[in-house]
Amino acid sequence: MYEIDYDLLAKQTLSLCEGGDGSPAFETACLANVSALLFDALADVNWAGFYRLMPDGSLLLGPFQGKPACMVLAAGKGVCQAAVSSGRSVVVNDVHTFPGHIACDSVSASEIVVPLRRTDGILWGVLDIDSPVKGRFGEIDRVGLEKIGKAAETVL
Repeated sequence: MYEIDYDLLAKQTLSLCEGGDGSPAFETACLANVSALLFDALADVNWAGFYRLMPDGSLLLGPFQGKPACMVLAAGKGVCQAAVSSGRSVVVNDVHTFPGHIACDSVSASEIVVPLRRTDGILWGVLDIDSPVKGRFGEIDRVGLEKIGKAAETVL
């Protein structure tokens, strides 16, 4: 349906994130650029960004592009938390049928969430992308966005 060069986007992600000093400020700047890159490159997307896993199991809003978003996602609820719990990417074709979906933007109809890990393997948080189009994300998107997630993980 959509022709996206995910390999190129992964290379661009690596380029945006290289040369860092390991500081939280650099991490934030890198992820801000990656969210802007994805928001610009992906058609029919209304939100692209990151949530960071907190010690209490909640997810805290990180760098993103799109409309204002939920600042904290409670542990155990929503698509993002499903990716955290399973440790796997989650693709939802119709968020309105997903049990416990958190509607930060009522326009969103489909969603993909990719869990991210630090270089030591510890779960860091998630890459979250929403679309106003039902069924927007498929297997090609999952595989491609996981490549981008791996590239972004180099600064975590």
